[in-house]
Amino acid sequence: MGGTKLCNLLDDLWLSAHGTADAQGREGPHRSGGFEDVGVRRLLVDADRFRDIVVDLPTQKPAIFRQLLLPIVVEALGRPADATEWIAMFRAGAFSPEQRSKLDAYLDEHRHLFNLFDSDAPFAQVAGLHTARDETRSSALLVATAATGNNVPLFSSRSEGNPPELTPGQAARWLLHTHCWDTAGIKTGVVDDLQVKAGKTTGNPVGPLGQLGVVMPVGRTVYETLLLNIPFGQPLLSTDVPQWRRRAREGKIEETLSCARPAWQVRASQGLLDIWTWQSRRIRLVPEETEHGVRVKQVVVSAGDRLDAIPDHEPHTAWVVDSAKTRKKKTGTTAPAPARPRRHQPGRAAWRGLDALLTVDRAGEQRDATVDEAGFHTTALLSRLSEVRGQIPVAYPLQLELTGIAYGTQSSVIEDVFYDDLPLPVAALDPDSIVCGSLLEAVDQAEKLAGAVNNLSADLRRAAGTEPIPWDRGQRPGVTLLHALDPLVRRLLVGLRAVGEDFDQSEEGLTAWERMAGRETWKVAEQVLSSAAPGVFTGRTITNDGKDRIYRLSLAELGFRRRMDEVLTRRAAQRRSA
Repeated sequence: MGGTKLCNLLDDLWLSAHGTADAQGREGPHRSGGFEDVGVRRLLVDADRFRDIVVDLPTQKPAIFRQLLLPIVVEALGRPADATEWIAMFRAGAFSPEQRSKLDAYLDEHRHLFNLFDSDAPFAQVAGLHTARDETRSSALLVATAATGNNVPLFSSRSEGNPPELTPGQAARWLLHTHCWDTAGIKTGVVDDLQVKAGKTTGNPVGPLGQLGVVMPVGRTVYETLLLNIPFGQPLLSTDVPQWRRRAREGKIEETLSCARPAWQVRASQGLLDIWTWQSRRIRLVPEETEHGVRVKQVVVSAGDRLDAIPDHEPHTAWVVDSAKTRKKKTGTTAPAPARPRRHQPGRAAWRGLDALLTVDRAGEQRDATVDEAGFHTTALLSRLSEVRGQIPVAYPLQLELTGIAYGTQSSVIEDVFYDDLPLPVAALDPDSIVCGSLLEAVDQAEKLAGAVNNLSADLRRAAGTEPIPWDRGQRPGVTLLHALDPLVRRLLVGLRAVGEDFDQSEEGLTAWERMAGRETWKVAEQVLSSAAPGVFTGRTITNDGKDRIYRLSLAELGFRRRMDEVLTRRAAQRRSA
C-alpha cells in the first residue's frame, strides 16, 4: 500500500481491479481470474485491460468513479463533443496513444494534488482542520458499516471505542464515500467555520448521492464504463472544475468556491465536474505510524458545501414528477412542480422500475405527469445512450448498477444499503422497439401476478372471517412470488439482447417466460390454498354498501385462475390448444 506517508493516489497501489482476458484468452495478474492492486494512473491509462474495480461496499464504486476517475478523464481529454465523437471512442475500445499521453501529462502536472496525507494540500481534505479543543473522532465515522454514535449497524462487530485501523487505501475509499453518502444532522464545529454555533453545525443534509437513486451504466471494461458515464455534448463552463483545482487558501469563498478551508457555503453546482467532485464535508484524516505501517484511526469531519438544489445536469439519477393529486396534497396547489430525483426502494428489485428507466420518447422529453399518475424521466446517461443505440451492437452486454442508501431518524443513521444490477438490452432504449415493449409487458405481468395471489389470499381470509393482510404490514404472498420471478425476469432480459426486431423470437421468449412464470405463480398459490383456515369451503357472505358478496374457497380459486389467464394470455392460448 505504498510505504510513503504521502500515499499518492495516482501511483500508489490503493485500488483493486479485476482483469480481463486478452485477445488470445490468456490469463495473468491483470487478466481474467485475477485481481491486481493499481493506482489511478495505471487503471486509467490501461482502462481497457481491466474489467472492473473491486470495492468494500457497492456504494463506494460510484463515489470512486465520480470523485476521481471520470473527472480526470474529462479534464485531461475533454468531453466528447457529439454522438459521432462518442461512438468513435467507444468503438476504439481503448484510449489511443495520443490520449494516453494526454492522460499521463495531466496526471504528471497535477500529481502533487493527489497526496492523501500531504501537510499543505491533502487530497479531498482540509489541511490542519481542527476543533477548538483539538478533538478527533474515531475513523468509524467514515465507515458506513461501522458503529459510531447512534449509527450502530445490526451486525457490527465493533464498538465506537474500538476504532478500525484503516490502511491508506481503505481511508481513501471511505473518504470519497463520505463526501458522497454521509449521514445528515449535527456535525463537529471546527475553527474558522463562521457558521458554527455552540461547537457544532446543524441542518447538514446527507451527501449528494444519498439524495438520489444512483443508476450507473457498466460495460465490459473500465474503459467502456468510463465512456458510458460521460454524457457527450454541452461543453464545460470555465467555472466548472474538479475540487482539486479549487484549493485557494485566500480570498472570498463565494468567489473562489474553495474547498481547502473550513468555511463552506450553500450554492448551486457549476456543472458536471463540480457535481461529481462535490465536497459535502470538510475532512481531515489523521495518519499515524503503527507496527503494520501507516494507519488512520482518528479523523475530523465537519460541515461542507450544501447544494441549493439537485441540478438538472446530474447524470446518475432518474427523475419523477409528482401527479397533480400528489402536488395538491403536498402544497395545496396543482401548479407544475420541478422534477425530483427518483429514489430506490430497498427490497424492491431494480427491474420493477424499468418503466421509469425506459421513459425515453422520440423528443427525449419526460413522460408527463397526470392527475393521478406521476411522470418520469430517465437518466441523462441513458437518454444519451438512446441517441446512439443504433450504432452499438444489438447484443452488447450493457449492465445497470443501482445503488442507494436508506437513512433513518432524520437521516442521521444508515438503515439499509441498496444495490442491484440489471442486464439491459440496448434495443430497449428505443421506446417503439419490440424489445422495450416485451420487457415492459413482462414487468407488468409480474406485478399483476403478484396482485392476483394477494387477492387470492385476501379472499380466503375474508372467507375465514379475518381481515386481509395490510399492504404495509406482514409478508404478503405477492412478495414471495416476485422474489421467485426475479431470476426469470433477468433471464428474459439477457435473452432479449439478441432479439433485435425479430417479432417471432420475441414472442418465443415471452411465451417461455409466461410458461415459467405461471408455474412459479401456481407454486405460491398452492401454498396459500393449502394453508387456508377451516370454514373457507362453506365461506361467508359479506355485505358492503348494501351489496352481498360470497367469499369461499371455490370462488376464490376460480377467480384466481381467471385472472391468471387474463394476465398470461400466451400460456392460456397454449393450454386451450393442447
